[in-house]
Amino acid sequence: MNCLEKRDSLSQNVAQRVKEIAEPYAAELGVEIWDVVFKKEGSDWYLRIFIDKEGGISVDDCVDFTHLITKPLDDADPISQSYTLEVSSPGIERELKADRHFEKYIGARVFLRTIRPVNGVRDFAGVLKAYEDQKITVETDQGETMTFAKKDISFVKLDDFDINDFNK
Repeated sequence: MNCLEKRDSLSQNVAQRVKEIAEPYAAELGVEIWDVVFKKEGSDWYLRIFIDKEGGISVDDCVDFTHLITKPLDDADPISQSYTLEVSSPGIERELKADRHFEKYIGARVFLRTIRPVNGVRDFAGVLKAYEDQKITVETDQGETMTFAKKDISFVKLDDFDINDFNK
């Protein structure tokens, strides 16, 4: 295992442990843990906890969750190095990662990027039609139905951003 693989493994283990610690506190506030990312950027480590709820997340929700989770994280001490804690909403162009994310957003517009080109193309936009057995089916904007193995995807994000909304 090389250094990058070790760092990725550490990051995934920390993220999973933090999620386990955080979920009861999220439930207490009426929010869900959308994702947890533990990532090194430059020489600094960041623990990012993305929370969500029906109707969206406010700044107050993020502040309240930060206050609620700080002591349990310090007590459990799942991270050996120093880090910066960031709590936020996953945003309108949220990345779909977990099975439950895909299942929730069937019928929504998505943008996905493949790891390797498919017929010379890596970026696809369209409607998420199905998610089953780690396979993502999208009806592209060109009317083509395409199925991708989740392992072959770099990312899938909701695609509900329209620049024209800001030009009104």
